[in-house]
Amino acid sequence: MAREFARTDRVSQEIQREIAVILQREIKDPRLGMVTVSSVDVTRDLAYAKVFVTFFGDDEESVKQSVNILNDAAGYIRSLLAKTLRARIMPQLRFVYDKSLVEGVRMSSLVDQVIRDDERKANQDEQATDATDESKED
Repeated sequence: MAREFARTDRVSQEIQREIAVILQREIKDPRLGMVTVSSVDVTRDLAYAKVFVTFFGDDEESVKQSVNILNDAAGYIRSLLAKTLRARIMPQLRFVYDKSLVEGVRMSSLVDQVIRDDERKANQDEQATDATDESKED
């Protein structure tokens, strides 16, 4: 019987959960703001973990500053993580901004805009057709 999840998947889910708790309860930097851990990619040998994060404010300068703050605190976060997870190897953490949420919102707004434009054109065409039909009847 095949395993449902690879070990790296289980480890990355656990790391994601624990880092989210650590960022919420332990990191007290006021420059950081609201941070969400969207996913974690762990290498097969569990030596490195890429932590994807999103922030409440999404201006580019504050995002860069927040990612730098997290990467500077990566050693401290790793030590707290090592205390909660009982693993032989604790991966080196690297924080990366996750653009997928912002891109998803942008794509959704583009689709909504196209739908509105199509509906407006359909209404204009319908009104133009009605006007030509009325002029033919007269």
